[in-house]
Amino acid sequence: MTHAGHLADSIVHFARTLRAAGMKVGPGRVQEALRAAALVGVASRDELYWALHATLVSREEERALFHEAFRRFWRPPGVAAPALPGNRMARPPLPPPPGTRRVREALADPAAPRRQVEREVRETIMAWSPAEALRTRDFEQLSAEELREAEAAIDALRLPVPELATRRLQPDPRGPRLDPRATLRAVLRSGGATIPLRWRSPRWRPPTVVALCDVSGSMTRYARLLLRFLHALARDRPRVHAFTFGTRLTEVTRLLRHRDPDAALAAIGRAVPDWDGGTRIGACLRQFNLRWSRRLLAQGALVLLFTDGLDREGGHGLAEETDRLRRSCRRLIWLNPLLRYAGFEPRAAGIRAMLSHVDEFRPVHDLEALGQLAEALGEERGRRGVPEHVRRLRMATSG
Repeated sequence: MTHAGHLADSIVHFARTLRAAGMKVGPGRVQEALRAAALVGVASRDELYWALHATLVSREEERALFHEAFRRFWRPPGVAAPALPGNRMARPPLPPPPGTRRVREALADPAAPRRQVEREVRETIMAWSPAEALRTRDFEQLSAEELREAEAAIDALRLPVPELATRRLQPDPRGPRLDPRATLRAVLRSGGATIPLRWRSPRWRPPTVVALCDVSGSMTRYARLLLRFLHALARDRPRVHAFTFGTRLTEVTRLLRHRDPDAALAAIGRAVPDWDGGTRIGACLRQFNLRWSRRLLAQGALVLLFTDGLDREGGHGLAEETDRLRRSCRRLIWLNPLLRYAGFEPRAAGIRAMLSHVDEFRPVHDLEALGQLAEALGEERGRRGVPEHVRRLRMATSG
């Protein structure tokens, strides 16, 4: 009984470790893990691994995090954690395994200064800046402290989108167009002795920016940081509209205008019913094209489409809706975190359906990618100036 009690306590502490590292492990799953561990026992470490894996892991991206946590937690003190034997699926991923830093910090004592000492030693030996290293670190690899630093850096980002000339004119003494009404009024005021000419020029305004953000299970961490970026953008510009989509489309523009970014993201999390769920990209784009396209995209809007292109409906109707969206706006930029992989190939049906209907195809997985996105948006590029990497991927898709 005592042995069983120790095992239950260990499983509860292990579940807390997973929760602190970023996994969603609730009390129900902990109860299932306790029942599964009672059935398999502790005689075989491999059986215990798969019993806990079956009850605590619900998404593909959590497997590497679970493996790293199990490898570090379930071992005798002072003994190096061995790799699990047997099944090839239990082998650790290629370095660096996702979530390693979060697991290490979750297992560490929060009061111990070891993390600060390790950082100071690393800075002294490697002689690099923490901010510089943070710029190139994948959002999926960020620790809790680094996530806060990244959010602060995102709050300071600015989007230098060039302004657009409108059809409306404004008084301008050096303008290229003569203002006949203002000139006539000036002549009447002067009594006709002189003809003071008045000039005008087009009025400029920042373009409308529309962001469609995928909040499905595989995009949760990236979606949160991109919404943070949109909050910083909406703080300075009046024409920023934000939508989230998973299995349905949700308009979150008003929620994004809250002064506090944390309060804004919390309100969005409560308002979005399909957060961390499935993805129906084609149906959501169709809903946007029918309800919102005319009122938001009529004046040369810039559209940011943030998704990995993994559609549970196999890309049905996705090409038509993406093409309609592209023809409705001035520029369509697809932001895909899967581009962080050097060997990325457009094999998924959703990616292949969308790729030929976008003007830009960019990664968005770290702070450096967001900075490059801001610089790219500051460049005025027409539809004919398709980047080389987009042409290459389109050729791979057509082939």
